[in-house]
Amino acid sequence: MPWHRWNARLALENYLGRRSYFVTICCDFRRPYLEEVVVAQGVVELLLECAAGNSFQLHAFCLMPDHLHMLAEGGDDRCNLLEFIRVFKLRTAFAFRKSHGRRLWEMSSYEHILRRPDSVEAVATYIWWNPVRRGLCERAENFPFSGSQTVDWRRRCSGGSLDPSVRLPWIDRGRA
Repeated sequence: MPWHRWNARLALENYLGRRSYFVTICCDFRRPYLEEVVVAQGVVELLLECAAGNSFQLHAFCLMPDHLHMLAEGGDDRCNLLEFIRVFKLRTAFAFRKSHGRRLWEMSSYEHILRRPDSVEAVATYIWWNPVRRGLCERAENFPFSGSQTVDWRRRCSGGSLDPSVRLPWIDRGRA
């Protein structure tokens, strides 16, 4: 009997246009390649560059040692999330393979298309507080590999207006 790989992707039209997406990309075998400061800085730089080149704005992002979370929104009707992720992973993986001789990312990624009841602020809060939940820092605003292109995230985190215990119902509870 032939083996068939299950495709968890929706139809392409779901990844096009002015939509908001919560995306998680994991390092190969969840290895902590991104804890190396030089690697993390390069990945953040390419993330911002690829987002701009594909007309996406990053409402929130956080580069954890073994994965990346981002909340991205397409800026026009031609935006293609899958192409943005493909280009970003290709460029970062190439640079990492050149310097470290190994794969950086898992083959797939996880994305959740935000719908009306989903709160952009709740997703952003979840992303920014991830390093605190994992014990990497005591205050979200002190984590060097988090950010936003649309809000002053450090002020939001330090001002106490964001609930750090926020949970997203569609995220696997076993992972941070």
